[in-house]
Amino acid sequence: MKLVRFGTKGRERPGLLDAEGAVRSLEGIVADIGGAVLEPQGLARLRAIDPGSLPRIASPERLGACVGSVGKFLCIGLNYADHAAESGMAVPSEPVVFMKATSAICGPDDDVLIPRGSTRTDWEVELGVVIGGRARYVNERDALDHVAGYCVVNDLSEREHQLDRGGQWVKGKSHDTFAPLGPWLATADEIPDPQDLRLWLEVDGHRFQEGSTRTMVFGVAHLVAYLSQFMTLEPGDVISTGTPPGVGLGQRPPVYLRAGQAMRLGIDGLGEQRQRAVAFDDVSRSRRPSAT
Repeated sequence: MKLVRFGTKGRERPGLLDAEGAVRSLEGIVADIGGAVLEPQGLARLRAIDPGSLPRIASPERLGACVGSVGKFLCIGLNYADHAAESGMAVPSEPVVFMKATSAICGPDDDVLIPRGSTRTDWEVELGVVIGGRARYVNERDALDHVAGYCVVNDLSEREHQLDRGGQWVKGKSHDTFAPLGPWLATADEIPDPQDLRLWLEVDGHRFQEGSTRTMVFGVAHLVAYLSQFMTLEPGDVISTGTPPGVGLGQRPPVYLRAGQAMRLGIDGLGEQRQRAVAFDDVSRSRRPSAT
């Protein structure tokens, strides 16, 4: 199945895609795409529904993040050896773990806000893993049994805040709109091998990132098992698994996002995202009431 959330920001409704790619509403069947709905029994209930029996949404005004009410947004740094090299950092001996504020989550095609004063906002296409079964001290052999599905993540970063302002990376990763999710959540049965997916990203039509999950340092099963040693993974938690080379920081000289630029990114079987970069202060000014 491909699960979606559609509607205005903050009022998204649950849905799924039918065989033709049309959105079908799950309103009245589930409250949202998240939490217990993503547990095995919740997904089994949805699979039993004939999509043709559901109301068809002719032209959804907007797709929201494909998972609602995310409890934890976990990220893995330097998880592609060639990306570690372009960043001038060693390949880690254990997964580098950080968190991203859930307030950064937005829809796959929402505008991305460049933070006030930022000159080093960067892009990162990543495979997102969504937890479906509660995981605590799981072994690697059984880890994928705890995965509900997969989605596209753009793990946007403000590099000055991440690298030059002291402390952990979370400051540079958590600005509003820095975590577009979607367009859909593909359930695990749709992705037979998460370690064989092509992922890519373009800015204004120029392809900067092109890679494959085959080159991850730590694969999805390892990451789920590893993280479950330190915290309980709950249904609806998201793990962003790292990015291949081609980020702006790795260009020579570095290249960063500017207001007005457009990003397009995608992963095999998981769809595409499209975002426009907008300066935060420009948006703030446009929302101020006019003088009377």
